[in-house]
Amino acid sequence: MAKAPDIFSALETKLHLGEDQIKRLKNLYLVESLPLRLALEKLGVSNENEVLKILSAHLGLKLLERKDYPEHPLLMENISVPFLHKNFVLPISMKDNQVQVAVNDPFDLPLLSAVESRFPGRKVTFCLGRQSDISMAIDRMYGAREQEEDLEAGEGQGSTDTSLMEGDLETLKNRAREAPVVRRVDFLINRALDMRASDIHFEPFEGDLVVRTRVDGILHLLDTIPKNMQAAILSRLKLMSNLDIAERRLPQDGAIKWRFDDRAVDIRVSTAPTLYGESVVLRLLSKEHADHGLEYLGMSPEQLQVLEGLIVQANGMILVTGPTGSGKTSTLYGVLQKIKDESKKIITVEDPVEYKIDGINQIQVKPQINLTFATALRSLVRQDPDVLLIGEIRDQETVSIAIESALTGHLVLSTLHTKNAPGAITRMRDLGAESFLIADSLLAVLAQRLVRVLCPACKKPYQADAAEVAQLRATFPKLPEAITLHRPGDPGCKACGSTGYKGRQGIFEIMLVGEAVRSAIVAGKDAGTIAELAAPFGYRSMLEHGYRKVMEGTTTISEILRVTSLS
Repeated sequence: MAKAPDIFSALETKLHLGEDQIKRLKNLYLVESLPLRLALEKLGVSNENEVLKILSAHLGLKLLERKDYPEHPLLMENISVPFLHKNFVLPISMKDNQVQVAVNDPFDLPLLSAVESRFPGRKVTFCLGRQSDISMAIDRMYGAREQEEDLEAGEGQGSTDTSLMEGDLETLKNRAREAPVVRRVDFLINRALDMRASDIHFEPFEGDLVVRTRVDGILHLLDTIPKNMQAAILSRLKLMSNLDIAERRLPQDGAIKWRFDDRAVDIRVSTAPTLYGESVVLRLLSKEHADHGLEYLGMSPEQLQVLEGLIVQANGMILVTGPTGSGKTSTLYGVLQKIKDESKKIITVEDPVEYKIDGINQIQVKPQINLTFATALRSLVRQDPDVLLIGEIRDQETVSIAIESALTGHLVLSTLHTKNAPGAITRMRDLGAESFLIADSLLAVLAQRLVRVLCPACKKPYQADAAEVAQLRATFPKLPEAITLHRPGDPGCKACGSTGYKGRQGIFEIMLVGEAVRSAIVAGKDAGTIAELAAPFGYRSMLEHGYRKVMEGTTTISEILRVTSLS
């Protein structure tokens, strides 16, 4: 392996370091004996991935990706799991008399010698790994118990959450910055992202701090943290999101910028006081999800054609409805991606802005300074927009401005919380909108839910039983008696994390507001009557769209019933 000083010229060139920086780096590493990674961090060079790529090229060592780590642990007689955690090393293969070990710092010669001494009589070769990947692999293969013990030691024996809460804030900040705490939080976030999670919940209870993560809409236990670590863990999250760690009585909102597998992730942070401490929820927003077009949402070709015809209209209102977490924002962002071009001015008012989209003017609602949906919209109509996206219609003033904008030459996109598409009419009336104005302004209502998709790698075909056939034939009377459906693999596979499902798709219903529906709205008809009048013009329920996905082998009847039963 190359000598440590040989790397300085490569780092200088690749990282564009100045002469003074290189001089200080050499002093930190050669004189103060600081590990190379920490020396670079002191210089402000914190891009671990870039540094490891340089080391890989310079030393001729392979840089491992997450997929390169083994699924199962190796038998290790002379090396402990705490040693692996503490030093970010992991044996990844052992064959005959050779052992390959992933390390994060290839210039920590005492560490490399210590690793070699753990495998007497064997030839040890090294490769490079990112800290988060190594930690994740260790916990996946050997469990997190040793890391938990390490964190307990870092917190100090006998410390309790109550004493930390009442103690000096500087002490709390210092504990939140300790390496075991930082590693634990980083591991939990990276592990959740690796699981394709949308949220991480840090929930304090009487005996411990429970960490759960939501994958494909379902919560799974991620970790259980002892109570005496709670204050440091939660304070770490608040420091990362620039929140006030001294404020524990009121809810707070913040944000974190994160890197995972060379992609940007925006993390929205929310805190709320509970009986046993602050609950913290992280919403994981990957930029790549904002780039997905309408064709990726799961609509049928007929539904997609209808929606694409609607969104090119010069004026009118299109509403997307459904409960929280049903994918409404993704649909609206898909619409914006489809219609944005240099000839249109598009303005959004959102709470919060989940994804930043180039070429679109996005406004974040801030109620604390009276920047609400209504106050923002009153001024935005003077900004000469072609398209207005309103994150949610919540009150009479917002619905009035939305209708007025739709009637005066703007295409208005917004959301409502309703059970189905016809229910949007009733909801707008409840908010104070006049029926004739609703009828004149509304182009269509799209209602949706998200269903889990069967894992293509492990789903299993089976012959539907009589009850399932009867259930499907109630919607599709011409179905044959013998139907092949699919169920999740039992117990699943590596691709889906043994859940049997991987990813989600939408199920949709679109109600066009034609003459018959418009007349019914003006006449004050209820949602059921409006649905009947819309049926001859293409309106089909979400349940029907969902059952079509069941027969296509995309999902299951139980999954469709689970989401369509939501109010």
